[in-house]
Amino acid sequence: MEAKIYNQRWWLSSCDSEVLKGIISADLERAGFTVLNFVEHYFQPQGYTALWLLAESHAAVHTFPEEGKSYVELSSCAASLLANFDRNLQAAATQHQWQVTA
Repeated sequence: MEAKIYNQRWWLSSCDSEVLKGIISADLERAGFTVLNFVEHYFQPQGYTALWLLAESHAAVHTFPEEGKSYVELSSCAASLLANFDRNLQAAATQHQWQVTA
């Protein structure tokens, strides 16, 4: 078995930490990832970061409220699961009218 990690990054035009957390958690599950652990931190006076430890690697979100955007990153040893997540995230972005840049 060859060791290989697939990685993708997105910038989203949203900083709503609760919405982001809910969407990323649901999209990871729908994509077929196994979440082993989750940790998050709220910065004062603003900002949010979260990390999902996955059996297949990890996902993270970092908000930049001063710029009105968030950075999402997903690393996975399963290219198909990453592609599933990308489709789910793109659909959520359309539904919430977020701009997405990779």
